[in-house]
Amino acid sequence: MFGIMKKTGLFFIGFLIVSHSYGQKEPVFNTGEWLRFKMSYSGFLKAGEMTLSVEDSIINGKEVFHVTGKGKTSGIIKWFFKVNDNYQSYFDKKTGNPYLFKRNINEGGYKIKRQIDFNYRSNKATIQDFKRKTTNTVNIGNVQDMISAFYFLRNYDVKTLNPGDEISLDIFMDSQIYPFRLHFLGTEILTTRFGKVKTLRFNPIVQSGRVFKKNESVTIWITADENKIPIKMKASLAVGSLRAELDAYKGLSNSFKIIYD
Repeated sequence: MFGIMKKTGLFFIGFLIVSHSYGQKEPVFNTGEWLRFKMSYSGFLKAGEMTLSVEDSIINGKEVFHVTGKGKTSGIIKWFFKVNDNYQSYFDKKTGNPYLFKRNINEGGYKIKRQIDFNYRSNKATIQDFKRKTTNTVNIGNVQDMISAFYFLRNYDVKTLNPGDEISLDIFMDSQIYPFRLHFLGTEILTTRFGKVKTLRFNPIVQSGRVFKKNESVTIWITADENKIPIKMKASLAVGSLRAELDAYKGLSNSFKIIYD
């Protein structure tokens, strides 16, 4: 699940809402927030679930958010391709800068266990690959990891967005920096399991190829309230389609706004 999206340059950073600066007067998220997404293939096959949870922690004497992202397959898909992924990010509560990123995945027998330490004094990232028993250091700029980006970008003042606007961000994955862009399409009232919700619709710009049909074959719907949480994603694949929808939530910092007819 997570692996399919990561290999195409998306991962679930496709569930992003963008930001110019970290931190608003009212927090978009806080400790205790928990989100669960249900995945389906071609609209009817249960494919798996993803969860994101926020906790407090301390890194080098600094208070940080510790976010854990988990993904796993289920149903019939699990018998053909078993996924059990665990991602962890530790990022600064004030700046949003990631300090530590951990990736431990098992996707159909393909395993990765890797840790990235970000050092902003030297402007370098140290990547430890525990499976290969290697350590590598590379230069970094103003980057986010795959998990911290989700939270860093949720603080954008969406009132300044107009249809057609694009937002860019650099994401550090493995040992490379990937440019990521979101194309804002406009607003839409979406019918969800929670009721009708006003949303903001985006196209992540991704590289076409073996999985996605074209560069803009992914659509993301974000709640237009103060939470700015992803509520739906749909991707047209080379074969079939993949959908993710918000299934449950806890600990939101702001009211979840439902439209009542």
